[in-house]
Amino acid sequence: MMTMDHRYHHLDTFRSVLSLIIEPIRQVIDLPFSIIGGVNENLSSRSTLLSDNEELRVRNLLLKAQLQKYAALQSENMRLRELLDSSFKVGDKVLIAELIRVDLDPFTRRIVINKGSNDDLFAGQPLLDSEGIIGQILQVSPFSSTAMLITDPSHAIPIQLNSTGQRAIATGTGRPGELELLHIPSNTKLKKGELLVSSGLGGRFPAGYPVARVIRTLKHPGKPYLEVIAEPTAYLQRSREVLVVWPSAGPHPEASTGKQ
Repeated sequence: MMTMDHRYHHLDTFRSVLSLIIEPIRQVIDLPFSIIGGVNENLSSRSTLLSDNEELRVRNLLLKAQLQKYAALQSENMRLRELLDSSFKVGDKVLIAELIRVDLDPFTRRIVINKGSNDDLFAGQPLLDSEGIIGQILQVSPFSSTAMLITDPSHAIPIQLNSTGQRAIATGTGRPGELELLHIPSNTKLKKGELLVSSGLGGRFPAGYPVARVIRTLKHPGKPYLEVIAEPTAYLQRSREVLVVWPSAGPHPEASTGKQ
């Protein structure tokens, strides 16, 4: 029995020595596999991170697009609310129409809206937005209409000074934000910012509705009239929706687009 214990003790010692010798060799042999496993793990982690990053980027892009759509809808709702408020001020039958095209001719100021004869629109009918008069319908087709803005060179509208009631004619200049007042006597007291409203003469435009504000006056020596430039109150370059107005009474006026 003692002999066997002695032998097993020697075997344990031998195994320990052999293990010490073999372990470094085993680690050297296992090293490439460990490196490859680490590299594969790193590559897998990097691939996962790249995939997650791409997914987050796409989600962020979608969220931004949804936010922009929400902001656009909110702005549209505000514009429509302003138009509806304006319809109560006008007091006549009105219809909200949407702008679908802008005439790019540099010598005219015209737009196309998505309402036409099927909606009972007619030539000469006035258009407004929440801030003032935009223009009038020029041509009508079943599903759309072409309208002339008040800044068109061939457009004219009877107006009056809101402060004094003095009447004049505001004509288009062809420039986006300018109207010119005709036949204002040189001795007229006219201040910058003076509000010009529609006079209602001719029955085409509703009376008392904002048209423009005076931005510049110039008196020429020896001439009987002032040179007066006004800026439209309506958002001619920004409006997406407009109010089409029906006269409160009387037949449809004949279309007349020439300067009066």
